Amino acid sequence: MQRMVVAIDGPSGSGKSSVARAVAEQFGLQYLDTGAMYRAFAWWSLQGYSDMSTCPLSIATTPGAVSVLVGGTDVSSVIRGPAVTERVSIVAADPDVRAEAVRRQRALIAAAPRGIVVEGRDITSVVAPDADVRIFLTADLAAREARRAAEFDDPALAERMAATIAARDHIDTSREHAPLVQADGVHRIDATDLTLPEVIAMVGDLIRARYEEPAS
Repeated sequence: MQRMVVAIDGPSGSGKSSVARAVAEQFGLQYLDTGAMYRAFAWWSLQGYSDMSTCPLSIATTPGAVSVLVGGTDVSSVIRGPAVTERVSIVAADPDVRAEAVRRQRALIAAAPRGIVVEGRDITSVVAPDADVRIFLTADLAAREARRAAEFDDPALAERMAATIAARDHIDTSREHAPLVQADGVHRIDATDLTLPEVIAMVGDLIRARYEEPAS
């Protein structure tokens, strides 16, 4: 199989990260969670910095061992916390922040020798519009809120984090620079009533249809 780039977009809570990581492992590809990059930038801004070009960020792209380091500090867990979650969409809406993120994301894509699965909000439309396989993964709001709430053990925190989904949808789809859109020619998967294995299988089928000869 030749080198491939698989791009997956979709709203918050649609399951992009879980699907993309599993597909990357299945096909022996690298994996890039661009949301983690924006979360790292949001964390960096909370430390008092505004110029993201100076952020000493390193993101591992091995699907089984993803880590996010800023200046040697492992922030992989802290960037998933409520403080960053409530700030990330605001930071990500800044055109200068997005320009820096896109520059870094394209460099990581280019450096992946066998290929990479990249997921985020503007991968199919801005970062890698020429990706070999382009997917828009979505689900209805209630399903996405439930999935986000399930990530937290504290019921009050779970409710608070689930409530951020609708607000993030509004920011992501209405921002002036690189809003979340379903680009032309992109495969749409609605995961509202699908299990994670079912979605992974559907994405795998799209990749095989693009790259592999039918079985004889």
